[in-house]
Amino acid sequence: MSKKLKVKQTKSLIGQSHPMRLTIQGLGLGRPGSEVVVANTPSFRGAIKKVMHLVKVEEVNG
Repeated sequence: MSKKLKVKQTKSLIGQSHPMRLTIQGLGLGRPGSEVVVANTPSFRGAIKKVMHLVKVEEVNG
């Protein structure tokens, strides 16, 4: 059973740079309160690390 990451956007993108907006969009998020479950892969972990101040992350069983 592989672990997955539940990512919840907690803060708005107002005032954030364009690359951060694209990273949030690439994760499948868009507005505060939106949630998505993604695979626990190096590429997703790297994207989450770039926007860590805007999101909350939990590990869930996939």
